[in-house]
Amino acid sequence: MSEKQIAKIGIITASDRASKGIYEDISGKAIEETMNDYLTSPWEPVYRCIEDDQKTIEDTMKDLVDNQGCCLVVTTGGTGPAARDVTPEATEAVCDRMMPGFGELMRAESLKFVPTAILSRQTAGLRGSSLIVNLPGKPKSIRECLDAVFPAIPYCIDLMEGPFLECNEEVIKPFRPKKK
Repeated sequence: MSEKQIAKIGIITASDRASKGIYEDISGKAIEETMNDYLTSPWEPVYRCIEDDQKTIEDTMKDLVDNQGCCLVVTTGGTGPAARDVTPEATEAVCDRMMPGFGELMRAESLKFVPTAILSRQTAGLRGSSLIVNLPGKPKSIRECLDAVFPAIPYCIDLMEGPFLECNEEVIKPFRPKKK
C-alpha cells in the first residue's frame, strides 16, 4: 500500500492590522481548526498573514499554488465593501476560471444568520489544478460558510487530479458521485 499524498492547503489572512501584529489572527486559526475537524487524510497548512493589498494578495496566491503546490487555498478577510477589501479582485486576477457557485452558496448560508451577508463579495476560482476560495473574516462565519461549501471541495480537487481528501463524515460529508 502506497503512502497517501499529503495535501497542502494554503491559508491566507488578508488583514492590515493582523499582518502588523496589532491583533492576533484568529481567522486563519479558525480555518486551520476547521480543516483539522474535517480532514482525516494527511494535510499540511501553508499559512500566510498579509496586508490588504491587491498585488500582495495576488503574489501570495500565485506562490501558494505555483510554488508551494497547494491544491486548495482558502482566504479570509478583504471580501466586504470597504476600499481596502480587494481579495475578490485579487482572486479573479490570478484565476483561470471562476466558480461563482461558491460565493452564491456562502452568501445564501450567511443570510440565514445576518442580513448584512449581502455585503459580502467572496468568490472562488481555479488556478491551474488548484481551487481558491474566499471566506469572510469572522471565525463563526468562516465555519458556517465552510460547512456549506466544503462538501463539494474534495470532488473538485479530484476532478483537478489533486490529492484525495478524506473526511470525518461525522463532521462533514463530502459528495462524490457513485461510480457505475
